[in-house]
Amino acid sequence: MQLYNSLTRKKEEFVPNEPGKVKMYTCGPTVYHFAHIGNLRTYIMEDVLEKYLRYIGYDVKRVMNITDVGHLTSDADEGEDKMVKGAKREHKTVMEIAQFYTDAFFADCEKLGIKTPDVVEPATNCIDEFIKVVEGLLEKGFAYVAGGNVYFDTSKLSQYYVFNNFEEDDLEVGVREGVEADDNKKNKNDFVLWFTKSKFEDQALKWDSPWGVGYPGWHIECSCISMKHLGETLDIHCGGIDNAFPHHTNEIAQSEAYFGHKWCNYWFHVLHLNTNSGKMSKSKGEFLTVSLLESKGYDPKAYRFFCLGSHYRKSLVFTYENLDNAAQAFEKLVARIAQLKNEGEVEEDKFNELKKLFTDALDNDINTSLAVTALYDVLKSDANDATKLALIEDFDKVLTLDLIGHAEALKNSAPTAPAADADLAAEVEKLIEERAAAKKAKNFAEADRIRNYLAEKGVTLVDSREGTTWKLGE
Repeated sequence: MQLYNSLTRKKEEFVPNEPGKVKMYTCGPTVYHFAHIGNLRTYIMEDVLEKYLRYIGYDVKRVMNITDVGHLTSDADEGEDKMVKGAKREHKTVMEIAQFYTDAFFADCEKLGIKTPDVVEPATNCIDEFIKVVEGLLEKGFAYVAGGNVYFDTSKLSQYYVFNNFEEDDLEVGVREGVEADDNKKNKNDFVLWFTKSKFEDQALKWDSPWGVGYPGWHIECSCISMKHLGETLDIHCGGIDNAFPHHTNEIAQSEAYFGHKWCNYWFHVLHLNTNSGKMSKSKGEFLTVSLLESKGYDPKAYRFFCLGSHYRKSLVFTYENLDNAAQAFEKLVARIAQLKNEGEVEEDKFNELKKLFTDALDNDINTSLAVTALYDVLKSDANDATKLALIEDFDKVLTLDLIGHAEALKNSAPTAPAADADLAAEVEKLIEERAAAKKAKNFAEADRIRNYLAEKGVTLVDSREGTTWKLGE
């Protein structure tokens, strides 16, 4: 299996530290609001990676944090804590906000077929661990106290910018508008490990520490939660590309300074889901959530299918037109599967031959687009229906589109009518595609001819925003 490693900027053969076992860490959500579908694209692609590792035989332990304290609104360790901001917005306590949006996050994950990690740990559960590591970094000379806060000293590192070849000035925190410099820092790239009561006096959650009453910085959380559950080494660390700097950069700095050795071997970063106006966020444009898509009539699995159609290292542009195309393709895929009959024996040679197309795709840096193509190759193959259904069920252990379930639901919801034979079904699907092409070319006479031709055969076409389906009879 080849996996692109953001740390080395190249594809590498995946070899875990311990044969047969994978230790995997995922940056979890900051639970101050609903997750938007851009956030969830990252979790979908990480879910595919985890499931594929299990599919090919690895024993995977995956850990994810829940950030319920300490995530500030800027990279300069300035600004308001996002959790406090959410609590003020909704007139609730921080912990009420955290529990509500944690539950909402996992409800969205369930709808999208995203497996809950083996360990999910809120940051507020691990204050003792944070303090222990901060104390260790101070003892080792990698941290200092200034202005009541504890900072990591990046000048003690031989290399700080591990993910990029940028010059230091290019990454200076102060280049962002509205971000003030922190005068307590010895170096502009230093970051806070622990805040005390000398700062953010209205902070809702505070704990006793050797440096005064305060709360952890955001970056220390993931390092410590990983250490707690996965030990001193990691095989794979996942996250969105926007976390590479400064969050993952700072995780590496503090973890390797604390341990004195390399911490994580492979970094798996998912690129952004963009709109036509740029990166998707909670603060601009329509706030796109799973619930919003459902309210507009979209199946959440159609959104997952949309995401699987693009490689995780490519930015994906979301428009309703693009989602409509994916939803229509998903419905057609389900309709084709619904035509299969579970009869006969599975043809082992053909099963293995077609399965290799699927594993070859995912072995090549989790190429989900080619994996979906392998699914269509199964349907187009000369394998018998029992073999096709077995392969679809097998692939879905990774793709998690519930294809068999959707196909059964479609068959059960179909009106009682004579079943279409395979030849008719194939002809209808082909003509529906030709009719769509005719309509797109504004050749409405040809589109009407196709509809009328099918009507003479007893086939009724049903047009909707999701595409065209068909049934026998009126």
